[in-house]
Amino acid sequence: MNVLNVMLQAQGGADYSFLIMMVAIFAIMYFFMIRPQNKKQKEIANFRKNLEVGQSVITAGGIYGKIKEIEDNAVIVEIASGVKIKVDKNSIYADAQAQANK
Repeated sequence: MNVLNVMLQAQGGADYSFLIMMVAIFAIMYFFMIRPQNKKQKEIANFRKNLEVGQSVITAGGIYGKIKEIEDNAVIVEIASGVKIKVDKNSIYADAQAQANK
């Protein structure tokens, strides 16, 4: 029992430094990983809300095309002259013209 008391007292001073270290690690992870990812997700969600007919887009599969029709949860994309595919709105990731300008 005496050994246990000595060990607990020896580690008592390290509790605050461990707590400070854990808070610092969480803060670093938040500002360098979590916050940028949340910002990116909000930008993509806003982009999907503002889709317009005639807009050039890129799908998650890497298919470039123009929006011909917008439905509730899907988008009709023309990928070639006369070739149209139906794509889920959640798989539209980028504006093709904005990507070309980068």
